[in-house]
Amino acid sequence: MFMAEPDYYEIVRQKLTLGPLKTPKHKKIIELLKVFWNEQEIKILSQFESADKSISLKTLEEKTGIPKAELKKILARSVRVGTLHKTGTKYALEPILPGVFETYFIRRTDTEENQLKAAKLYRDLMKEVYPQANFESDFQLFRPLLPIDAQEKLIEINKSYDIKAQAYPYETVMEIIKNNDQFAVIPCQCRLIGELSGEPCEVAPSEMGCFIAGAASTMMAQMPGARLLNKEEAIEFIKETEKRGLVHNAIEDQGYESSQFFCNCCSCHCGALFPAKQFHTKGASPSNYAPQINVEICNKCEICLKKCPNDAIYHRWPQESDSSDEMIVVRDELCIGCGVCAANCPNDAIKMVKVRDNIPPEKRLIGNKTFTELIL
Repeated sequence: MFMAEPDYYEIVRQKLTLGPLKTPKHKKIIELLKVFWNEQEIKILSQFESADKSISLKTLEEKTGIPKAELKKILARSVRVGTLHKTGTKYALEPILPGVFETYFIRRTDTEENQLKAAKLYRDLMKEVYPQANFESDFQLFRPLLPIDAQEKLIEINKSYDIKAQAYPYETVMEIIKNNDQFAVIPCQCRLIGELSGEPCEVAPSEMGCFIAGAASTMMAQMPGARLLNKEEAIEFIKETEKRGLVHNAIEDQGYESSQFFCNCCSCHCGALFPAKQFHTKGASPSNYAPQINVEICNKCEICLKKCPNDAIYHRWPQESDSSDEMIVVRDELCIGCGVCAANCPNDAIKMVKVRDNIPPEKRLIGNKTFTELIL
């Protein structure tokens, strides 16, 4: 009796799971996996465990019958382009997003043809598949940091809180600047795939991407399109991202990751903010702050409305004859407290007021890994 050969791509798709991160069953996912791995590679990867477990060459040799030296040679390409994670002598699968996505487009060592194919597929998946997956999940990896001038210009002291606790060190961009002397910027992978697939972001280019501080900046500066910044250059860079309306999304922790790294995100391409805007939800855990508009000095220019990444602000047009009821209104149920509106208000009519005191975990895990462990 004829036995059909197993669908190795489907077998591997099911293994691309890490805690709350799943890889949806969709034809474009399979197309993407075929860009990443040829038939020889996918057969070997089908012997791997799920993404929370690693495997040694010795175990792979036992499972596949292929000598360790040959296995290492076959898997080398996947490790190089970032579709397979290697730590020491062990290998591991990773979810498609986040995980392989960031590593693959940070390194950009695959063929140009494959990168273009992957970019188009990822862009389609972010528009068609992942919004639904994100909408049905309560997992939020990111939390916005307050803009760089928050302490001096944007925070309104709330008398119901201890003044000293107005902003924790892990809540502001300026703390990262103060505590480091060297920084790096790498291209935003989300906007990069938009550019490669013919759908560039109108808010900012991919070069205005992820920000890394401290020792890791030297390593990341070796990546394609990256550059090193000193403290003064870093401040100017961050101010420019805020003018564009980009959100400083950091990992939702109070430890190493949020003190060394954050993305500068738009809501038309970001894998977290775009689905949230589409489904009118919050794509990041809200900060402890919310914008408060001083109606006395607000000139209703609508800059805040246009800059808001989550469409959380609207212009209430008047009904009274004297227009006394006209104002700019913030929808609290959609606001993530990023401060983009306050940073861009020409009249300083918006202040960020502390409205909650949520404390993130010391270390944010995705299954059994941190975000940094996924992408490096």
